[in-house]
Amino acid sequence: MAITADFHLHSSFSGDSTEPMENMILSAIEKGLTHICFTEHMDMDYPVSEGTPEGTFLVNTDSYLYDLARLKDQYGEKIQILFGIELGLQPHLAKELALYTHRHEFDFIIGSTHIVNGKDPYCPEFYENRSEEEAYREYFEGIIENIRKVRHFDVFGHLDYVVRYGPNKDKNYSYAKYKDLFDTMLTLFLEYEKGIELNTGSLRRGTKDVSPCREVLKRYRELGGEVITVGSDAHCAKDIAADFHLATEILKDCGFRYYCIFEKRLPEYKKL
Repeated sequence: MAITADFHLHSSFSGDSTEPMENMILSAIEKGLTHICFTEHMDMDYPVSEGTPEGTFLVNTDSYLYDLARLKDQYGEKIQILFGIELGLQPHLAKELALYTHRHEFDFIIGSTHIVNGKDPYCPEFYENRSEEEAYREYFEGIIENIRKVRHFDVFGHLDYVVRYGPNKDKNYSYAKYKDLFDTMLTLFLEYEKGIELNTGSLRRGTKDVSPCREVLKRYRELGGEVITVGSDAHCAKDIAADFHLATEILKDCGFRYYCIFEKRLPEYKKL
C-alpha cells in the first residue's frame, strides 16, 4: 500500500461516531500506517431536529486535545498522530470559524460543506420537490460561496458529498454534467492556494467512485493542482485506510506522483 497516511478520521469526539480514539489508533498501527490525523467534526449552527439535538456536531476541543496528547505519549513511537479538525463551512460563519482556528494549534484543517441554505444533503428533504440535478447544483453552488467567503482551511473535503445521499447517488452524475461549477471551484482552490482530498468514504455508502470522482481529480491535476490528501472518512476502527489501494491507483491514473500529509498546517509531499 503506497498510501500510509489517513487524514480524515472521526472518533467518539465527533457526534456521529462512538469509536474510542485508542481503538482507531490501534487499528491504524495494525494496518501499517505511519501517520493518522483525527479530524473531528466542528459544525457550528448545524440545524437542530428531533434526531440531531443542539450541539451534536460541536466538538469539545479541549477534551479532544487532552486525549490526543495522552495517546500520542502512549503510541507516538509506533505512529505519528496529528491534531486536525473538519470544519463545517457556512458563509455567515466566516468570523466565528476564523476565531476558532486561531485559538488552537491544529496540524490540519479540512473545510467541508455539510449545510447548504439550512439543509444537509444527508436528509431526504434536501431533494424534495425538485430534480436531482437541481439539488446537486444548489450544493455545488454552496461550495463555491463557501470558498469565496471562508478561507480558514487547508484542503476541501469530499467535494461531491451530495451524491452520497442523492436519490440515484452517482448513477446520473459526472464531472461533465457540472463542469461549469467544478471548474470554478478548482480554479478558486488554486487561486487561494488550497488543496482537495480524495475521500474513499463514499464507496462504503454505495457510490461507484471515490469522492470527488476521478474525472474531477484528473481535472484538478490538469489545472496544476498538486496538494491532495487521502482520507477514509472512517467513523469506526475497521474502516481506517479502507480502499487505499484503489486510491493509489486512481491518483496515479490522474497524473499525481505524490500525495500530501500536513503538520503545523504545512504540506509535506509523499511519493506514491
